[in-house]
Amino acid sequence: MSKAKKKYYRKRVDFFRLLNKIKLWPSRSGVLHGIKSIEQKGPYAAITTHCGHDFLVLTSKNSRAARWLRNKWAYKACRSCRIPDWKLEKYSKTFFAQHYGSQLNDE
Repeated sequence: MSKAKKKYYRKRVDFFRLLNKIKLWPSRSGVLHGIKSIEQKGPYAAITTHCGHDFLVLTSKNSRAARWLRNKWAYKACRSCRIPDWKLEKYSKTFFAQHYGSQLNDE
């Protein structure tokens, strides 16, 4: 098995682009959920998780979810979402830096 390559993203990248890229959502209870779909509606997005939860999210780079994703404060994965181990390992190897990394721009 090959080692997971380190990924670097900018710290202040657009929140919805980051969610589209990593497809993980940290709940307030510290559980990571897998995102099934994201439908953007202006400054809001409708998120559906694999375990069936639907909710609206406001875009904010300083939001609780954005900080929890950057700092990796969610400590366990949702059993219902069945997030694969490779995805959790890839997320654990992801780093967020202020002056270095991808800005997730459209190319």
